[in-house]
Amino acid sequence: MLGQLCLAIHDLRALLDAADAAAAMSIEALLGTDRVFAADLQALRPHPGQARSATLIRTLLAGSPIVASHAGPDDPRVQDAYSLRCAPQVHGAARDTVDHAERVASIELGSAIDNPVVTLDGRLESNGNFHGAPIGYVLDFLAIAAADVASMSERRVDRMLDPARSGGLPPFLADDPGVDSGLMIAQYTAASLVSDLKRLAVPASVDSIPTSAMQEDHVSMGWSAARKLRRAVDGLRQVIAIELLTAARALDLRAPLTSSAGIARLRELLRAAVPGPGPDRFLAPEIAAVVELVGSEALAPVLMPLAASTPVPTDQEDA
Repeated sequence: MLGQLCLAIHDLRALLDAADAAAAMSIEALLGTDRVFAADLQALRPHPGQARSATLIRTLLAGSPIVASHAGPDDPRVQDAYSLRCAPQVHGAARDTVDHAERVASIELGSAIDNPVVTLDGRLESNGNFHGAPIGYVLDFLAIAAADVASMSERRVDRMLDPARSGGLPPFLADDPGVDSGLMIAQYTAASLVSDLKRLAVPASVDSIPTSAMQEDHVSMGWSAARKLRRAVDGLRQVIAIELLTAARALDLRAPLTSSAGIARLRELLRAAVPGPGPDRFLAPEIAAVVELVGSEALAPVLMPLAASTPVPTDQEDA
């Protein structure tokens, strides 16, 4: 259980950076505003994870000609949809959940959970330190966070494919709308994955079946929580990959408008793995290529310098 938790924490940290990057690309592609990510607005609710995600998104969008193209009094929209505007709040809550899980893992890594245990003064004592509740709870908690981040990501994908909400993009980002399907099936895939992730978010740690003639009458079910969290992490990676694939295609279709420097670098990485817009083609290999890109942490050279420079407030005064 502890090994799986440590692996999940490592993977989720990288995936949440990728989720922030995908959100920034989608915000640019959907002609969203970056004003809501201002540091003073985020400091009004000083959760550390929220501040980190907002700063990463804001930094990626800095200097974007696309954002500048629709800024000002001529923009008729009052505010962006939740899936754009509230990305730091959701991604940040997931970051704080990972931080909490890491604190639990750190305590466990320095703990003695043997039963019986030999004490420092030489006693041989039976005890209950082996019980997996502390780990099981955070394994379940992380699965909830993964499902919610993926759910928000899929909503941004859907928005980019809908001409009524995409701000002028072709239906389904198709090369020949009405004939081609574009990325319609990619959104189907994301929706199916999110549906699975919601089921995986049902906690295992609330379940317990007695064994050993009622001696072991309450168990943590932590291993079940660990196994489903691994599936949830893998599903989240695929959903984020689909958003990155979709946002990159949407931004290509915004030409001659150009992206910010940070987002342009991300698109270059994606274009090295998959081709740009064109007639319908088999999408599975392209999705798999971006999943591999995200899983290999190849985005880290772009994102890590930004994430490393992001301040993490320790209390309200610092925020």
